[in-house]
Amino acid sequence: MDELTHKLGRYTAARVGLTRAGSAISTRDQLSFQLDHARARDAVHESVDFTSLLAGLRKREIQPIMLESAIFGADARSIYLRRPDLGRQLSPQSSAELATLDLSPDLVVIIADGLSALAIDRHALPLLDALRALSGEWQRAPVCVVRNGRVAIGDEIGGILKASVSVLLIGERPGLTAPDSLGVYLTWQPRPGRTDAERNCISNIRLEGLAHDEAARRISSYINAARTLQSTGFALKEPPSPNLPAIG
Repeated sequence: MDELTHKLGRYTAARVGLTRAGSAISTRDQLSFQLDHARARDAVHESVDFTSLLAGLRKREIQPIMLESAIFGADARSIYLRRPDLGRQLSPQSSAELATLDLSPDLVVIIADGLSALAIDRHALPLLDALRALSGEWQRAPVCVVRNGRVAIGDEIGGILKASVSVLLIGERPGLTAPDSLGVYLTWQPRPGRTDAERNCISNIRLEGLAHDEAARRISSYINAARTLQSTGFALKEPPSPNLPAIG
């Protein structure tokens, strides 16, 4: 490995300066690739430790409610990967359970497993801890925890609860160097039919990416701005950061 490659390795986890053995990459680099690929696959196929997640929420005196998407059965995870549409819908039982709540909250927080169980296991609770330290006196619904959920399932949940804003934490599609990246989607007046243009996303929340405290600051800024503008999506710009350049 030459000096330039060694220096680049300090700043990126990307594969730079791969060594070669004849016409192929070296055994070391090939094994490293296979290990990262296996970690990414595991993150997609593994299940969130929902027992620990619910216990962690209750320990923090946060009331959770466990929900299911319209995917169930022994082959649920495989169906989830093949049928994104079903991951955007609540099961009839979960929909009926939510409908019994008469809240109309300012804010509903939703945690969905998405495409990385590892992201939820590692970052959901620390991010909520950081966010609670910044949050104001918002009327909240119970935290909704969704098994086999996609981003748009937050629209149905928020619509049933008549929430002003939904904040959805979800495991992002793993990369070869980022199997545990958490994403957050914010939607003003969530309801079925909302498009991605009508929400804001904060991504790459992990130890090697966007820190929990900075992510929480951005979420809080987005929520406050959404209340002022009565909107999220393309009309809502990235809040300024002392550490990162503003966008938009």
